[in-house]
Amino acid sequence: MNHQIAKLYQISQKESRIVIGLMSGTSLDGLDIALCEIKNAGRDTKFTLKDFITMDYDDEFRINIRKIFAKKNINQQDLCGINPYVGLVHAQLINKALENWGVKSEDIDLIASHGQTVFHAPQILTKDNSLPNSTLQIGDGDHIAVHTGIITISDFRQKHIATGGEGAPLAAYGDYLLFTDPMENRVLLNIGGISNFTFLPSSSHTLQAFATDLGPGNTIMNQYMFEHYGKEMDEDSEVAKKGNINSSLLNELLSEEFLGLNFPKTTGPELFNLHYLKEKQNLTHTNNLSKEDVMATLNAFSAHAIANGINRITHGLENVVVYVSGGGLHNPLLMQNIQSLLPNIKISSIAEIEMNPDAKEACLFALLANETVAGSPNNVNNIKDSPAVCMGKISLPL
Repeated sequence: MNHQIAKLYQISQKESRIVIGLMSGTSLDGLDIALCEIKNAGRDTKFTLKDFITMDYDDEFRINIRKIFAKKNINQQDLCGINPYVGLVHAQLINKALENWGVKSEDIDLIASHGQTVFHAPQILTKDNSLPNSTLQIGDGDHIAVHTGIITISDFRQKHIATGGEGAPLAAYGDYLLFTDPMENRVLLNIGGISNFTFLPSSSHTLQAFATDLGPGNTIMNQYMFEHYGKEMDEDSEVAKKGNINSSLLNELLSEEFLGLNFPKTTGPELFNLHYLKEKQNLTHTNNLSKEDVMATLNAFSAHAIANGINRITHGLENVVVYVSGGGLHNPLLMQNIQSLLPNIKISSIAEIEMNPDAKEACLFALLANETVAGSPNNVNNIKDSPAVCMGKISLPL
């Protein structure tokens, strides 16, 4: 037997596993690396976040990804080369994180790599039924495995699509296992480039859990800041706070058909981007708005898209709490706007239920890897409109 296969079998039989979870989002700020200890599997899962770090990307990395990110027309050679390039960069950052923590690679059982999304194309977005739902995350798992010496599980979204899903969002699986509560009806809101939530009815309720994308999170705001200010984000809402919301533009931004579709659904920066903004400004004759007013309006746009979705799913429910994670949690004006639109719902950081809000997505991929190796599809068979599957491709080191 291949010694790495034998090692994988031994890992699957352990009472607990040390798993590194990786997340690289559309904001391109850096690689989230979560060092996790996971005991058991399924509803018996016991999870501990042992350490966490975000390793910043350099400008070269961002430039390379932006060559191919969310674009229909790209250089095929760029795509071909950047796939292993991302894997190599991620491997280097993992090795650096392990060195910082004083942890040896041989003490790690698995790496769970989300990869870097460069295109997301479900039929609901493309309107093209001649091709199946599709999505592409690059950062080759073999390169990570070989250059870290650690068994790597990657490319999780393909199994979801192969079994009838749209490839996103995947948060429901880990959220369902870790955070279902006997009493609270929970909405686990993640505000990344795209906003999404997992709805977790209390375990005594007959409703089913599910996850869905909502619409824009930080993506258009970040793109606008980069184009006009050369900055990756509107830190502390500094620009948006100086502006005024333009109601005409806001209403036109909110007219997008996707926002009214039933849950669950998925989208990406392929729809919500600067082209979308400019199209809506042309329609509303708001091309001459100040940059501050545009940012204030984009901030309100994300807040309304998020709040409208939460209102739809929680209408008539009692004891609802929204727990927030992701970069949007650090945008004070965005959080203020969301709370003003949901005055009767408690909103707080997911830190309140003992999860680092910046580490959550990386942790959830570590949980997916744990289920792939030691779990069962039956562990997640009560999630609405989501295939009950274990996901990910396994890459073995030398």
